[in-house]
Amino acid sequence: MTDMMPVGVTVSGRERALLRAVAAGRCQFRGGCEPVLLVDGLACADWSVARRLVESGLVEPPDPRVPLAPAVLTEPGSALLTTV
Repeated sequence: MTDMMPVGVTVSGRERALLRAVAAGRCQFRGGCEPVLLVDGLACADWSVARRLVESGLVEPPDPRVPLAPAVLTEPGSALLTTV
């Protein structure tokens, strides 16, 4: 993994809040053909935000074969939370 922020990635307040929840260990991915991000055990209502965070390299992609696994920030995701 790179320690640099992906080029051109900007995040909204909602995305930043979700990144903070992942960093706090409050999120899990429920596996399957279309993984679902759970926050505090409940499905994230804004599935597109979760998908965007994975696609932009800020959250590790889930393994669809694993039924339930913790969501994990990438190095760029962690670095983004330390910026203003």
